[in-house]
Amino acid sequence: MQDPKYKLYGADISYFTGKVRAYLRWKNIAFEEVPADARAFKEIILPRVGFPVIPVVIAPDDACLQDSTEIIDMLESRIGGPSVYPATPRQRLAALLLEVYGDEWLVIPAMHYRWHHNREWAIRAFGALSAPDASPEQQREIGARRAEPFANAAVLLGAEPHMHASIESSYESLLAELSAHFEHHPFLFGDRPSIGDFGLFGPLYAHQYRDPASGEHMRRTAPRVAQWVERMQQPVPLAGDFLPRDDLPATLLPVLRRMFSEQLPVLAESARLVREWMQAHPGENLPRTLGMHAFSLGGREGKRIVRPYSLWMLQRARDCYLSLDEGGRREADALLRACGGDRFIDFDDPPRLARAGLSVKPA
Repeated sequence: MQDPKYKLYGADISYFTGKVRAYLRWKNIAFEEVPADARAFKEIILPRVGFPVIPVVIAPDDACLQDSTEIIDMLESRIGGPSVYPATPRQRLAALLLEVYGDEWLVIPAMHYRWHHNREWAIRAFGALSAPDASPEQQREIGARRAEPFANAAVLLGAEPHMHASIESSYESLLAELSAHFEHHPFLFGDRPSIGDFGLFGPLYAHQYRDPASGEHMRRTAPRVAQWVERMQQPVPLAGDFLPRDDLPATLLPVLRRMFSEQLPVLAESARLVREWMQAHPGENLPRTLGMHAFSLGGREGKRIVRPYSLWMLQRARDCYLSLDEGGRREADALLRACGGDRFIDFDDPPRLARAGLSVKPA
């Protein structure tokens, strides 16, 4: 354990704080969590990062880390030891794909359930975080102001009223698929959490387990998923191994198939739009969103914002796939075809991207 400690600025209600907190605990990294109240934003986050976002990690050497994926990658390189990245090709690729799915797609049901089933609770939680010493009435007022952009984002991400039934049906099917998997394995790839586990944990803990209506639903309908959330929230540090021989449980194939059928078409259309935008704006940083486009879920069609950042996340999985040697590529292709990932094999990548704050830029 390191001394002095890392500082994690975040919140229990935050999607990505949960991901980073669970990683710090499993990695056995000494840290102090500082609630991201109004003072923390004013005195630490805005001066150091430049925009209001959590989680933020301040390292003992005063380095400022932001973005859950880059925080984890930086700490993996700094700390060493057992890794959350499987070393074998099929497990590593699947873990990266499931991180993309958790980070960039499960945000739809997470935001839907929070703002359409837990709205009043969430408003008060935002107020209590921002102004912990204020009266309940003041917290309610502050929370309503702070929560408004997040509540609006639920619709922008695709949770329009006519899509609610499809979002809930997809989420409940995912819970059933994960329940079948966790009946046999404590984590996605064996006895050790992977980067895929941490990606899924963000939405499934902060929004779906902690928010009261969603949490009751998970514990009642998918108790094995709730138990996995609890293992991830309080992991045994540095414990466990991935399955030997690059084994991939058959129970994960339905989850990957869901990711490819629901999310990959959106990523492919996003890549086309990003490519066109970059051709028209050479060398420029991309905006956080590029308008709206259509998506399908459960036989219904909705609209959602185009988020170039999602392609930076997918690029990590593509890099893993494209770096494989002939034998590894053959094994990966067999896996991808078995779960409907043929489009990933021949994915039409946009120009290479680098992260730039909350969006991306040409690499």
